[in-house]
Amino acid sequence: MKFLKILGYLFGLGIVMAIAGGGVVLYAFYEYGKGLPEHTDLKDYDPPTVTRVHAGDGRLMEEYAKEKRIYVPITAIPTRVKDAFLSAEDKDFYTHGGLNYLSLARAMMTNIKNIGSGKRLIGASTITQQVAKNFLLTNEVSYERKIKEAILTFRIENAFEKERILDLYLNEIFLGYRSYGVAAASLNYFNKSLDELTIAEAAYLAALPKAPSNYHPVRRHASALARRNWVIGRMLENGKVTEAEAETAWQSPLEVIKRDQTEVVDAPYFSEEVRRELIDLYGEDGLYEGGLSVRTTLQPRLQKIAQKSLRDGLIAYDRRHGWRGPVTTYDPDSPDGWKKQLEAIPTPKGADPWKLAAVLEVGKKSVSIGLADGTRGTIPMSEMKWARKWLKNQRFGGVPSTPGHVLSLGDVVLVEGVTKTPKGNDYPENTFALRQIPDVNGGLIAIDPHTGRVLAMSGGFSFSRSSFNRATQAIRQPGSAIKPFIYLSGLDNGYTPATLIQDAPFALDQGAGLGKWKPGNYTKKFYGPTRMRVGLEKSRNLMTVRLAQNVGMDKVVEYVKRFGIDNNMKPVLSMSLGAGETSLLQMTTAYAMLVNGGKRIEPSLIDRIQDRRGRTVFRHDSRNCLPCVSDSEWNNQSVPTLPDTREQIVDPASAYQMVSMLEGVVQRGTGRRIKSIGKPLGGKTGTTNKSFDAWFLGFSPDLAVGAYVGFDNPKTLGAKEQGASAAAPIFKSFMEEALKGAPATPFRVPAGIRLVRINAETGRLAGVNDSNVIVEAFKPENVPSPNFSGAGEENDNPLLSVTDGLTTEGLY
Repeated sequence: MKFLKILGYLFGLGIVMAIAGGGVVLYAFYEYGKGLPEHTDLKDYDPPTVTRVHAGDGRLMEEYAKEKRIYVPITAIPTRVKDAFLSAEDKDFYTHGGLNYLSLARAMMTNIKNIGSGKRLIGASTITQQVAKNFLLTNEVSYERKIKEAILTFRIENAFEKERILDLYLNEIFLGYRSYGVAAASLNYFNKSLDELTIAEAAYLAALPKAPSNYHPVRRHASALARRNWVIGRMLENGKVTEAEAETAWQSPLEVIKRDQTEVVDAPYFSEEVRRELIDLYGEDGLYEGGLSVRTTLQPRLQKIAQKSLRDGLIAYDRRHGWRGPVTTYDPDSPDGWKKQLEAIPTPKGADPWKLAAVLEVGKKSVSIGLADGTRGTIPMSEMKWARKWLKNQRFGGVPSTPGHVLSLGDVVLVEGVTKTPKGNDYPENTFALRQIPDVNGGLIAIDPHTGRVLAMSGGFSFSRSSFNRATQAIRQPGSAIKPFIYLSGLDNGYTPATLIQDAPFALDQGAGLGKWKPGNYTKKFYGPTRMRVGLEKSRNLMTVRLAQNVGMDKVVEYVKRFGIDNNMKPVLSMSLGAGETSLLQMTTAYAMLVNGGKRIEPSLIDRIQDRRGRTVFRHDSRNCLPCVSDSEWNNQSVPTLPDTREQIVDPASAYQMVSMLEGVVQRGTGRRIKSIGKPLGGKTGTTNKSFDAWFLGFSPDLAVGAYVGFDNPKTLGAKEQGASAAAPIFKSFMEEALKGAPATPFRVPAGIRLVRINAETGRLAGVNDSNVIVEAFKPENVPSPNFSGAGEENDNPLLSVTDGLTTEGLY
């Protein structure tokens, strides 16, 4: 009887304790469950992944990411990989409700036993618990955090399917080697995609989640191998591999295979422009976490040509203006010796591929040098002839006659290995040329004139030296490069390329106390009545000013704005000579709209953007192709014709007349050094006051290119430097390579143009005995009549003669 009472007492006590325990658990769940992160946020969670930017041919240009992760949906992760992780981390994942109570009890007993020992608390986390911790909690080690983890685990298990939980886990987990997620780890450790992994390799990746650094495959190879083999054993125990497969996996060596070097297109200025555009579209998070796939407009072949052409052109200009001295000096008498001193001197940014060298001895015909790697060599006098002393305002001294006029013992200079003499003979081994990083800078840009796609862009001599992009960010005066748009306003208002314009002194009263504005030609000469074509070909300032005054500066400004050159241009006559400000990108786009027949284009660097699931979220070409959508497969139907939605901003006939005149600039004018390329090309030089800025803008029928040269802190390029000498060689170098092997495509003549043979001197219809004859482009209503004398009579011929130009009304 007494026994029954005791038993009843114990039973009642147990019930009370169970109720109390349940109450404690419920209270804990209530108390610690308050304010926890919303687990439902995981429903739409996309792990941060890499945004990749590709060139037009698909080659990689840049990767942007906070975490180098490759997201792979759970349906695409091989069963072998999933089995390895489940065997190592949570073999009962598909059967438990979030917590493994047996493992939890074992961990609790161990932690109780270790109380007071200072040992770290151990856990028994299931994959669901790890998802709760990794996504929603901190890494704090405490009982409170474990309770919160358990609460979130139950919530996650009730809200999501097991496959979604495993998807989150395998794509989020950090596995060392800068690898987030199993796909990135597979590439970084073994240079393989997930479906190529062996059992042993999958087991090694599954060994890493607890502590990647403890199982480093090189530094802690023995521990890593033991842990990998343990995982293989677990896979065998769980029936995921056969004994034979396990035995083979155990015997496999653990070797890291270096990831293949990805071929990356070098276009830093272009890439930086794309990066800024992506941030404008999607923000920092969208760029660095969004997993975007960006296809740009860049053509790697043209980009390589652009970078070399600009670099060579800037070096050529710099060498013309003298030697500014050594990079630094070393102490020839120091006990450290020249080699140790040279090793301590950093190579200047942008010097690659040149190397630093110490001047060891200055002879009568050459200089002995030493490189940091111990190599010794010589710089012959023939490779120092260019190094005349630099003088203020880009002037220079006489040609040096001995090496001592250029270098001294103790100088540290930049050099480049050379094998051929200036005459083409062989140099001895270890012969070097003296080099110097240009002080000047510039930009080059190439555009498809029909679409506005930017095909190549170089914004300076070296991105590592300066990320400032002179192709897009430098806002400078265009000088004479703006003249085609002044002349175009005349062509659209009754003038022709044969119209006579007076080339004579011009003076304009600027107002009280301001004196008279007296523009002049570069040659300081006057040429009398001259055909408009010649005025553009020879870049005559006085003819341009008279034409602008007669057309009206309000109309001129409207044309300049219509082509997107300068939206802030004021109707002041000096603006017709390029006194406003613009960028190389704007100018090149404007010239592109001349050669495409006067149709508006917007310059673009991005063709298409896809999100991480392959959906197109941005497309530059917004034209709709209904046949493309309706025809799901190829059945030998004709190629669909896409609509041309470009706005016509100028008469196509006027645009062609201007193209023809700019072709004349290359054939006979200031751009004639371009003529030797031997292809139909048009273009215009541009030089600003005191030669601060030099330009050349031009085109072939299907490629528009602009080159600019100037100092970042504006100053003169030198008294004799112009667009023809500083910028045109860069344009020429680019076009020679870009058009190599291409057919000599003529410029396309639009409907409404009459090509008429005229006397190049008088502008009259060419006679039988005339020798100086050119083919001129006229609109039908402006074709010269046989009785036209060329003097500008206004009989039945609308050709005009502009001979006045002193009227100032309405200009200010």
